[in-house]
Amino acid sequence: MEGASKEKLSSVSNLVTAFENSRTPGAAPRVHGLEAGHHHPGCRPPSPTGPWDKPTVEEAVDSGPTTVSRRYLSSLKNKLSSRDWRKSCQARTCPGPGTQEPEEKRIVQELLETEQAYVARLHLLDQVFFQELLKEARSSKAFPEDVVRLIFSNTASIYQFHAQFFLPELQQRLDDWTTTPRIGDVIQKLAPFLKMYSEYVKNFERAAELLATWSDKSPPFQEVITRIQSSEASGSLTLQHHMLEPVQRIPRYELLLKEYVQKLPAQAPDLADAQKALDMIFSAAQHSNAAITEMERLQELWEVYQRLGLEDDLVDPSNTLLREGPVLKISFRRVGPMERYLFLFNNMLLYCVPRVIQVGAQFQVRTRIDVASMKVRELTDAEFPHSFLVSGKQRTLELRARSQEEMISWLQACQAAIDQIEKRNETFKAAVQSPEGDTQEQELQSEELGLRAPQWVRDKMVTMCMRCQEPFNALMRRRHHCRACGYVVCARCSDYRAELKYDDNRPSRVCLDCYTFLTGNVLPEDKEDKRRGILEKGAAAGSEQSLMCSFLQLLGDKWGKSGSRGWCVIPRDDPLVLYVYAAPQDMRAHTSIPLLGYQVTAGPQADPRVFQLQQSGQLYTFKAETEELKDRWVKAMERAASGLSPGGPNDRDLSD
Repeated sequence: MEGASKEKLSSVSNLVTAFENSRTPGAAPRVHGLEAGHHHPGCRPPSPTGPWDKPTVEEAVDSGPTTVSRRYLSSLKNKLSSRDWRKSCQARTCPGPGTQEPEEKRIVQELLETEQAYVARLHLLDQVFFQELLKEARSSKAFPEDVVRLIFSNTASIYQFHAQFFLPELQQRLDDWTTTPRIGDVIQKLAPFLKMYSEYVKNFERAAELLATWSDKSPPFQEVITRIQSSEASGSLTLQHHMLEPVQRIPRYELLLKEYVQKLPAQAPDLADAQKALDMIFSAAQHSNAAITEMERLQELWEVYQRLGLEDDLVDPSNTLLREGPVLKISFRRVGPMERYLFLFNNMLLYCVPRVIQVGAQFQVRTRIDVASMKVRELTDAEFPHSFLVSGKQRTLELRARSQEEMISWLQACQAAIDQIEKRNETFKAAVQSPEGDTQEQELQSEELGLRAPQWVRDKMVTMCMRCQEPFNALMRRRHHCRACGYVVCARCSDYRAELKYDDNRPSRVCLDCYTFLTGNVLPEDKEDKRRGILEKGAAAGSEQSLMCSFLQLLGDKWGKSGSRGWCVIPRDDPLVLYVYAAPQDMRAHTSIPLLGYQVTAGPQADPRVFQLQQSGQLYTFKAETEELKDRWVKAMERAASGLSPGGPNDRDLSD
């Protein structure tokens, strides 16, 4: 037994050092694979048409370092998920003549042999290809060192893990098989480290593209690769074929371990550990599969954004492209339809026009329609068959597909996106649903707001802001909690601070609604929000359309900084509200104070030009330029605070 193990270790050493013995250019390649010599005598070799088989010597020599496409990666991912290839690729092992070894031991033997060959190939990648290219990059400066590092990604970490940990553990366990006939515990201990393959898989396509680019661009780069590929250690295979080995390795572990579990006797002490190890290997395989899927999605998304000109308001890595394709726009002004192009994402539909001069971007975005407000339906138009209607808040479009099948496909894709958004809305509604089913606000009663800590709505209960109802995502719109009402809100809707009594009157993050209530309906300066229409009132026509207007000095901490001056207006069309502008020509007020119920009092005796507005703990202090102006402001504010509207016989213009 020990002699056989030593023989197999020496075979790995021979494979590792074969490159050193065949560095001379032009050495005749030998027809063999790194794993081909490990089949037992009398066993039928794997089928040459299996999904993981290598090409013949002629194919390997003629093909050269070709680029591995995303289509290939997609095919690889499908193979990883398919049961058929797992069945066809089951390792075929059969005992030699006269051997009586248990089935499970021969599977472990095969696992060790393939691991030895795999470590030899990792050695070739990391210690030969990578080191030789890095040495050439440093000496000749013909290509950047960073290119070499990007091509080989984290190959060094994978090689060290397998050479220094995984392979020695397997070898030791097989040597001690008589006393310790189990491998499940070993694989359980090391399986979590296999998730490092995700980084390698994500980088694989980019590495293949860089390899192809610099092979054509740099003769010294190509010369080093060709010299190593022609060596005996390379097995007449290209660098790309060797780079594919780590992508294929985890599924091979799963195959062998699955067969090992099937062959174990029902009372085997390793059965439970082996089954758990198999689950962990499956999880690692799924991790790599998910990495391939995510890489494909991001690559496809980036290509779409490039075709759209990389506009800032469109580029979002969290988006998912659902469908794209040409359509015809039915125009009300022209006789014939016009060519257009649609991009349907999970959250928006982009209506585009092909550019005449396609330098950089291929399409120009004409309209963006949010899926949340979109509706689609088929049109019955004899003049324009296969037509359908897309309507949204931004625009309504009448479009025509090239066929009935294409129209149905567009309708189904759009409706699926709409249904997904509506499903998310139902999640939002469930967050404010009482156990009995009655929709009730979870916020505190208004008289308790800020007096005691609220019950926070759990993050997972909502998928969108509970104020503006914009959907959350991990990058651009994250979740926050209002410390006053406990709602889950976005950063824009919670960009306010108010003093909360239950928190020792310390300024805390609150939503807009709570800020307005807690601070007396005063909105802070420079908060752009289209929903605050009460502030969208121009100050330019103040003298003609106001009951009272002039500059007043704003005193106290309530205004942010003491001594600032504001243009104050009580409009005729809104006579119970005081608007404060930064300048007379501003089109938007930065503060509004509803005067109803306020008390107008004189200020400190030291300055007769000072007066104050006071209500429920809210105090605003103003200073007029003259006592006469102060008296007119006091009279106007007292009238508004009492609820008197203009139009009486004693009313007159008080404006300055």
